[in-house]
Parts: sequence; structure tokens; C-alpha cells
Amino acid sequence: MLKIILKNLLRRKTRTLLTVLGISIGSAAIIGLGTLAEGFQAGYNGMMSGSKADLVLSQPDSYDISMSTVKEEIGEELLALPEVSKVSGMTEGIVTTESVPYFFVFGYPEDSFILSKFAISEGVGFNTPQAGSSKGKPVLLGSQAAESMHKKVGDTLRLTQNVYRIIGIYQTGDAFEDSGAVLKLEDSQALLGKARQVSLFYIQLKDPGMKASFQERISKRYPDLLLAGTKEFASKQGMVDALKGTVWAIGGMAILIGGVGMMNSQLMAVFERTREIGVLRAVGWSGRRVLFMILGESVLVSLTGGLVGCVLGWLFLTAFASVLQYFGGSVGNIKLPLIAQAFSVVLVLGIIGGIYPAWKASRLQPVEAIRYEGGGSGGKKKRFPFGGMAVQSLWQRSTRTALTLGGIALTVGAILSLDGIVQGMVHAMNQMFLTDSEIMIRQAGIADTGYSAIDERTGARISSIPEVASITGLVFTAVMTPGSNGFFVVQGYSPNSFGIQRFNVVEGRRIEGNREIMIGRMMADSMKKQVGQSIELGNSRFKLVGIYESSVSWEEMGGVMTLRDAQNFIGKPRKVTMYAVKLKDPATASATVAKINTELPDVHASLSGEFSDEMPDMQNSKAMVDGISIMAILLGGLGMMNTMLMAVMERTREIGVLRSMGWRRRSVLGMIVNESLLLGVLGGLVGILTGIAMGWLFTLEPTMGAALSSSYTLPMFVRSLLVAVLLGGLGGVYPAYRASLQPPVEALRYE
Repeated sequence: MLKIILKNLLRRKTRTLLTVLGISIGSAAIIGLGTLAEGFQAGYNGMMSGSKADLVLSQPDSYDISMSTVKEEIGEELLALPEVSKVSGMTEGIVTTESVPYFFVFGYPEDSFILSKFAISEGVGFNTPQAGSSKGKPVLLGSQAAESMHKKVGDTLRLTQNVYRIIGIYQTGDAFEDSGAVLKLEDSQALLGKARQVSLFYIQLKDPGMKASFQERISKRYPDLLLAGTKEFASKQGMVDALKGTVWAIGGMAILIGGVGMMNSQLMAVFERTREIGVLRAVGWSGRRVLFMILGESVLVSLTGGLVGCVLGWLFLTAFASVLQYFGGSVGNIKLPLIAQAFSVVLVLGIIGGIYPAWKASRLQPVEAIRYEGGGSGGKKKRFPFGGMAVQSLWQRSTRTALTLGGIALTVGAILSLDGIVQGMVHAMNQMFLTDSEIMIRQAGIADTGYSAIDERTGARISSIPEVASITGLVFTAVMTPGSNGFFVVQGYSPNSFGIQRFNVVEGRRIEGNREIMIGRMMADSMKKQVGQSIELGNSRFKLVGIYESSVSWEEMGGVMTLRDAQNFIGKPRKVTMYAVKLKDPATASATVAKINTELPDVHASLSGEFSDEMPDMQNSKAMVDGISIMAILLGGLGMMNTMLMAVMERTREIGVLRSMGWRRRSVLGMIVNESLLLGVLGGLVGILTGIAMGWLFTLEPTMGAALSSSYTLPMFVRSLLVAVLLGGLGGVYPAYRASLQPPVEALRYE
């Protein structure tokens, strides 16, 4: 049977190739992006295991190491404990650098025992006389980062707004760390806005047997901190889980679109080979044997797509190695379990996509199948009440039309839903900012708004500008909610600021002092909390004094505490995430923005209505959506081309009749293109409804769904229709051209 299956697939090389390519893109997405997620996790595991530490002390419930803060003075206290042999603080942060939007930096004390794992391959380390004599602040650069950025010892390296001198190139064997940079602890604290703070402490015990007594001592002495083993700590990073979720969402979407194309292809193969199947049944083939033949073709195409996808994934990682390596994404991280996952997904896809066509083929009666004359002749045809040839042709082949519309709808719907989520975030931010202020200010040169840290002294300078009426400092961050994988959005406001007045408190009152918190209605219902009860965040307790409702969905996923509490909570005293500025005369807003950006280069000011669009995390989100859109369009285009090619083959005799009756090539070409354009328009309309439905489904996600509310505009719907028409036009051009070249005599002979 395998020989027959191969012969059938090779007989229609173009159709088989297009189907394989459609599946391979989804498989490549799983391989490429999955490698990125696994590399990120492996990087954290390698960083922890390579430290030779027994335990890690950090802030509990932090979304990521880079957002954890612990007081530096605790290090001396830990070292004085009888169980402890060595202690080293460490800071980690994500910054921007030359041509790299996300770059990891690590900070260690010069005498840290951790530094022994950083093998200097060129230059010198921190604890050498040459390091002290270098011009500028010293930095050690990872070997992979140095190769990618074409840097050598003695060159300068710009991190955000600061310039450092490279004194050495190091290797650790961990691609994640080798793609970053190491600073002295005090320099990293200044860069990351963590004065007298570290991200965590690495702890070596004198004897592993002392671990239990040490844990008990720490839980009593530092109840607001988390002590964990290195492996346990590495596995609890929220950023890794979020990246893995993104990988499977993108890969799943690609596989789903490819799966619709697969089912369409196999169904058309059954229609095309109806007489052949009838002959096989007539000579003794059982329905089960026919079913396994068609299902075998589907599975073989899927597995071939998985194999090609592995190659495409490898090419993707190789082509973008200079960017992906900063997150641990490299060819070396393509592991057997990930390949097995990709093949298991495409195998299931092959079975699901082929089971209905195979079942349909097995149900064909021999006599009726042998008498089948093809899609273009014979038999009474259904007619749609209105419409020309294009409408009637699509209506007569309703199954193929429905599957093709499904493929286009998924493509357009995926793009529209992602666009809607990003637009919803922008809309929510604008709602938040435009209510209170004319100008918003964040730190300049940051990789993500969550890492913004502006000194309050800078705020004092801003408030002294003559055009400014008042300013409000805001702290903004997110933590993991205790006992779940959900998020709690923390905002910090001064109780007397104008910014806090916009919260509509429906129960209790607004915060008035420290250790008080008010939370959103959604979070109150989720946590089953009432006014007067206490809430624990990061092992810190707050009294719930109010419950508010907000039109900004993600604000209801968290709460508001005093500015001082929020600053202490994130470990950045006297620093804010951003400033909202209210002017005496709103007409001076543009001039004031230019003035602030000129006089204070460490901050970036924007008009409130433009601030969201200029946020680096929002720009990166839009870039990601653009990348996903290109992949979806490519998948949809392949499916569309495959469908129209099958339509041309199925209607070969019909086209031959039309040509023999005097139709010119241009008329045949126009007929096929019109059908594909009509399919595109209909698919676009269905896709808009699908996108809105997908956007609604995203909001049902239990951990972050409330933050994913969508917002749609007329230009977005127009763009979705244009994408659908583009899919129809590009997918139909080659099949239409091929149809126009068919000689009438050969077409009429086609069986």
C-alpha cells in the first residue's frame, strides 16, 4: 500500500508540495519559537546550577529575576549566620544596547565566588590592576554577544544612556549568559536604578546537612523573602512560562490554518480520484483498506511537513542567530523532546485532517464511483438563487468553498484579534492618561516600561518648570498572585495626588496612608476579599480599605497602594515608573514636551495621547504582531493557491468546453481570478467575525484574560478585508494562468 500512497502523492506534485509547505510553517514555528523558550529556560537553569550555590534568597512572587529586589545589607547578615560559607549578591536587568532591544546585564561584587565561572578568554577580569586603570566604567562582555556585536577588548559598549569600556571577553558555556554582559555590582545598581538593592543572593552552606535548620532560621528572620533551591527557583520564573505560552499559541494557530488546508487538499483528492476508488472497490478492496490508504496519504504528508518544518526551524534559528541568541535561542537548543512535540502535533493534524476525507472515500459505492464524470460535467447541479458564474461555481462545490473560507477566516481572524488586543491596550492606556494629564514622562532608553525608574529629584525639576501646574508620580509593576499563576497589577499613587481621583471607589474608601490598599472589583471577586480584610502580596500584608471599578480592564486585575509602599515593594525608594504632568495651559503641551526632552535627557516626555504608542513594550508588541501576520498571510496564501489549483484540475473538461466554444485565455483567467477574489472577500467578512470571536475567547483566559480586552476601529476592518482580497488575488493568479494555458482538445480528453 505504501507504494500506491507514494505514487498518488507524487502524481500531484504541486498540490502535495503546497500542502507540505503549509504544515511545515506551523512545525517550524513550534521548533523555532519552542527552541527560544527552551533556551531561555535552559539559560536560567544553567545560570543557577553553574553558580555552585546551594540556595537562593529573593523577593517572593516576582514575575522575573529582573523584577526581584532584596536589600543589599542583608548579605552581611547572611554571612554572619553559622550555616553560611559564602554569600554573593547579584543584580539582573534587561536594557537596550546597540541594535539590540533586549539585552541582559548581570552585576556581581568584585570578590563574588560566582565570578569564578566566567572564564576570561580575552582581556582581564574585574579583580586585576588593569581593570582599575581602564578609561570609563569597566564591563565584561559575553563571547557570543561580542561576536554578534563585532566588539573586542578596548571598545565601548552603550547600555541605555551610559557608555562602558570592555575590559574582557568571557565564556561560561551557557549561551544565555554568554549573550549578555557583566558589570560591577555598584555600576549595575546605578544602571538599573537599584541603589543598595540586589535581585537575589546566592548562598553556599558549610554543610548541605545544615539546609533544614538554615531554612527554618531564614523563614523566621526574613518572613517577607523567599528561600529556594537553585533548580526550584529557576523553574518558577513567570517570564519563561509566558514565553512558552506564546510559543504554543503561535504554533497552534499556524498548525490550525495548515490543518484546514490539509483537509481541503485530501477531500479534493478523494473527489478527483472517485473513479479510481470505484475501480479499487470493484476489484475487491474493502472500505477499510481505502480508508487507510487515504488516511496514510494524509499522515505521510503531515510527517513530511514536520520534517521540512524542522529544516525551516533550523534555518530560522541560523538566519536570526544574532538576535535570538540574547534569549538563549540557538541551533544547539533544538532538543529531541521538542522535535517529538512538533511531530506529535503534525501527526495528530494528519489524522484529524485526513479522517473525514478517508471516511468519505471508504463510503463510496463501486458502481456510482465508476460512473462519476468529475466536477465539471454530469449530474444535476445545485444553483444559487442569484449570482454569475463565480458565485455558482463556488456554490456547487460547497464543501471545498467552506473549507477555503475557513482557512481565510482563520488567517484574517488571527491577525484582527491580535491587532484588536494591541489596540485595546493602547486604548486603555490612553483612557488612563488622558483623563489626568497632558504629558506623560518615562525613563529614556529603557527596554520595557516596567523597568523605568525616574528619581524624584528629577520630578522636582519638572514641577519647577513654569508651564507645569502639578505632577503625579506613579509606580507600576506586576507580581504573581500567591498560590496561582495569575498576575496582580500594582499601582502606587500619593493619596493626595490628582491621579488617584479617577478611581471610582464603589465600596469602602480611597487609600489614606501606608499599608492600605484598594483593589479592582474583578480581583476582589477572584480573591474573595471584602473591605476590612487583609491581602498578602510578596509576603507583605496590606489592609483592604476600598474596592473600585474601572473601564480600564487590566486595572481591575490589581490594586492601588500608596506611592511609598509601592516604591518599597519594588525595592526602588524615591523612584517612580512614570510621571503624569498637568499643565496650566494645555495649549503649551507640545512646547513643554520639547523643553523637557531637551533639558532632561535621562527622561522621555510625550503627549498623553501619544505616550502609549511610543512605549517600547508597545512597539515591540506591534512588531511581534506584524511578524505573526506575515506568517499567517503566507499560510493562508499557500492554502488559497492549493485550493484554486485543485479547482482548475477538477474543472479541466469544463474549461476545455469553454475554450472550444470560443472563450479566450483572458476570459478563462478572469473567471478563475474572480472566483478567488470572491472567496477572499467572503473569507474576509467571515474572518472579521472570527477575529472578534477569538478576541472574546482570549478574555476568558484565567490568568491574563482581563488584560486582553480588544478594541476595534474602522481602519482595522478595512485592513482585514484588504488582507483577505490580497490572499484571494495572489492565491488565484498562478492557477488562473495555468488554466488559461490549457489547450481545448487536451482539456476535453481529461479524465
